[in-house]
Amino acid sequence: MKSAALLAIILLATSSGFGAENDDVPTLSFRNDVLPILTRHGCASGACHAKAEGQNGFHLTVFSYDPAADYREIVHNARGRRVFPAAPEQSLLILKSTNRIDHEGGEAIKQGSAAEQTLLSWIRQGMPWEIPGEPLLDHIIATPSEERYAKGESKSLKVTAHYTDGSTRDVTALCEFKSPEPAFATVEENGRVTAGSIPGQGVIVTRYLEQVSLASITIPPDQLQPDAAYAELPVNNEIDHYAWEGLKTLGILPSELCSDSEFIRRTTLDVLGRLPDPERVRTFLADTSPEKRSNYIDELLSAEHAATYADYWSTKWGDLLRPNTQRVGVKPVYLLDDWIRQQFRENVPWSDFVRELLTAQGSSHEYGPVALWRDKREPADMAEFMSRIFLGVRLDCAKCHHHPSEKWSQDDYYSLAAFFGSMKRKGQGISAPISGEPEYWWFQQGVSGTVKHPVTEAVLAPKPPDGPVFADIPAETDPRTLLVDWITAPDNPQFAKAAVNRVWGELFGRGIVAPVDDFRASNPATNAALLDWLAADFARNGYDFKQLLSTILNSRVYQLSSLPNPTNVADTTHFSRAYRRRLPAEVMLDAVVDLTGLPEKFQGLPKGSRATQQWNHKMSSDFLDAFGRPDSSADCPCERDRSSSVVQALHLMNSDQFQAKLANAGGWAAELAKSDSTDSEIVENLYLTTLARHPEADESKIALAYFQTEGITRQAAIEDLLWSLVNSAAFVFNH
Repeated sequence: MKSAALLAIILLATSSGFGAENDDVPTLSFRNDVLPILTRHGCASGACHAKAEGQNGFHLTVFSYDPAADYREIVHNARGRRVFPAAPEQSLLILKSTNRIDHEGGEAIKQGSAAEQTLLSWIRQGMPWEIPGEPLLDHIIATPSEERYAKGESKSLKVTAHYTDGSTRDVTALCEFKSPEPAFATVEENGRVTAGSIPGQGVIVTRYLEQVSLASITIPPDQLQPDAAYAELPVNNEIDHYAWEGLKTLGILPSELCSDSEFIRRTTLDVLGRLPDPERVRTFLADTSPEKRSNYIDELLSAEHAATYADYWSTKWGDLLRPNTQRVGVKPVYLLDDWIRQQFRENVPWSDFVRELLTAQGSSHEYGPVALWRDKREPADMAEFMSRIFLGVRLDCAKCHHHPSEKWSQDDYYSLAAFFGSMKRKGQGISAPISGEPEYWWFQQGVSGTVKHPVTEAVLAPKPPDGPVFADIPAETDPRTLLVDWITAPDNPQFAKAAVNRVWGELFGRGIVAPVDDFRASNPATNAALLDWLAADFARNGYDFKQLLSTILNSRVYQLSSLPNPTNVADTTHFSRAYRRRLPAEVMLDAVVDLTGLPEKFQGLPKGSRATQQWNHKMSSDFLDAFGRPDSSADCPCERDRSSSVVQALHLMNSDQFQAKLANAGGWAAELAKSDSTDSEIVENLYLTTLARHPEADESKIALAYFQTEGITRQAAIEDLLWSLVNSAAFVFNH
């Protein structure tokens, strides 16, 4: 009876105004006043009460993505024990957060702070969810939005929240601040930014509730270069113009032009994925024509090399598109791989490639692109995959909650999934690890409204990220075609940007936006103007991949040396020099095969097949595994590990298979040993084949002396020299 009577007194006191404040504190709402405090002080973070299981029975949603659920948890759940209107100071919400009662998270909110006073006032007012007619948060702006900092200089940011009724509020004290690159600049919890000692450009990410704003920072170098130094730089095409403008603001000068031998090796590896023919190297190095580089690029991209080009570039896109055979089945994956290669052999426009892939229907045993639908079976899975590969936008985080450093919400995630909600299927579903029977996929007319918001359960109309809402779609219209129309429209630059950035990343080892599939405001491009021009040019040329490659390869930027100068030795992001890249696994293995003259055997492929002709990653190869091909058990998209490792070095030095190929009586080393060529000619041939250059005088001298070593045969000398060249950094890296 005591507790019932006490409850009655509390309710009566609350309803009659007992405990209300006497000052003029405005009416507060949970949504606009309390929620920002909980998010700012970490209560709704994954490390605290937003963990999957909550914390000590108190469970909030991650980043407060479901405010209504958070309100119920605080005010109503656990019999309302967390708030005490009759004596707000005794509320668990106050006592725990200020650590007056032992709290595992410590003092999340300081005693006597403005945040504590706001919570107390809200409890005294009866814990209102909202105020009738109150405005909603529209956006925030961090100022100054662009600022130059001297090295070590500190300045403060101010964040203003803008509401739907036009009102504003200074919310700086309630914001979360983050520096993506702490070595470049740091930011304190109050928004105080301190520049580092590295010249360049970066951003500070500001978050308030579900809204994100950025503040751009530029740290100029101690000394800029004279304008004349940039005016004198050669400009092969518009790429160079934008690149030099970007370097000028940073006080960086580009490296010199790469040598002819570096150029022919670099371009052949980048376009065809193989070493250049030694005789072609001879003629190229001897050519004195000023157009020889552009002519060679045209040669690489010609129909003569279409099959080799297709095999190499299909391997790259296969990493992103090909499903796991043990999940989807062997035949569907084979058909999809064959389809991808055909698209590259015929140089099908990228827009047509994507349209056919995303609107595919039919049998998984007859039509390759259906394998993608067989793998990405749920609308949400296909939406997440499509956005990342073809728009460069990672929506993953928005599946469960609002993106922590971007504007994407669950509405964005599931609205994109709604484009795929009309797909139907029949036949054998996935039955790993065999999945042997066909499955049929098609668009079902008149079926819509199958994708719902996971929290509100509202049926979502199809809407792409930053795109229009597609409402009232005719029953006979496949929503996927509307999505592809929007994606490939000339006025939608994101599609072209995602493609050119990925290609740029393959050719330079780093995208203009890095990672290449992570476009977001908080991850800006290192040269936005260059990326914009490349994307527009790609679209103007009908999304022609070979034309894009030609444009990039012909630029002075692509043809720069990898050797740094005093101004760019620390540059790893602005493409002032060529960045050395380890050869991909398949390219490395094919190079070893070419140099030894002995083919590799691949399960399920004809004799003499190259590594770039593999159509899945399940084919056993210790060599390819050592050099970073994707995990055969991983689901696409598969990202490769491009770094070098001790395993790779040891494999090349100690591999029994490699040594057996070198010493084989039918191999290239044996052929050279039996030939009429002089030792000097053999040495030159080895250098031209492996490094695409003539040996230096001292290199030739050392090699020829080795041929005269007592007790060594001619073939053994050739084997050892070839082994040494293959194990050199000059061979392992594209430079």
